[in-house]
Amino acid sequence: MAEVFATDIQMGESPRWHDGRFWMCDWLAGEVLVFDADGRREVVARVAGLPFSIDWLHDGRLVATTPGGVVAGPALEPHGATGQPFNEIVVDAAGRAWVDMPGSMPWEEPKPGIVAVVLPDGSSRKVADDVWFPNGMAVLGDDTLVVAESHADRLTAWTIADSGALVDRRVWADLGPGSAPDGICADAEGAIWYASVPGPRCTRVAAGGEVLATIDADRGCFACMLGGDDGRTLYIVANHYGASGASDGIELVERVAVPHAGRP
Repeated sequence: MAEVFATDIQMGESPRWHDGRFWMCDWLAGEVLVFDADGRREVVARVAGLPFSIDWLHDGRLVATTPGGVVAGPALEPHGATGQPFNEIVVDAAGRAWVDMPGSMPWEEPKPGIVAVVLPDGSSRKVADDVWFPNGMAVLGDDTLVVAESHADRLTAWTIADSGALVDRRVWADLGPGSAPDGICADAEGAIWYASVPGPRCTRVAAGGEVLATIDADRGCFACMLGGDDGRTLYIVANHYGASGASDGIELVERVAVPHAGRP
């Protein structure tokens, strides 16, 4: 069982390692949090409503999805996709922000969602559809976008063209019934860690779906991120989840052998 790093989180999501510190979002509290090595936290931004997730642009500005669109900078000013409640976000090597939006909520009749791109100038466009509850996102190398499709139990990949289009759609890993991949991150051997709420666990898989490692938890794992000074600490955001929603969030940590790679 992984060690507890932080407690008293209402609903944790979007863990990140940036500038030598651990970051995450507390959706129900409406807070973007940053932690020191001892787990002490600071609220660095506030967002009204959910979902919201974070990354950083190449000029160092925080960029986030919000219920009202993508925002950036200390004042969280509009950056693109205004009026659209995108969920996850990852910024690639060219400074493009990839975002996704589910077509339906878990308690509704399933409908496909979309993936969109927000270019550095703030313009945005849809680049993929027919994605079933798109969730965690990662960029492998400079040109492969991987999206977790929670309702299809798979990780799906595209090649990122120079134009910003997504081409060569393929199944990166078929994870099997009930896996429901949520947040994801990549490592230096080209494997992906994915969090699962019904698991409840984080699982490391190779391309094609071979299971390489698992870390169990006592509640649903919503997202994970490799970080720490050597990239070998897996941060796991976990929450109790049931008919009334998510609650009792904690942050877990587990040391692993293979360090972080890719984005975020």
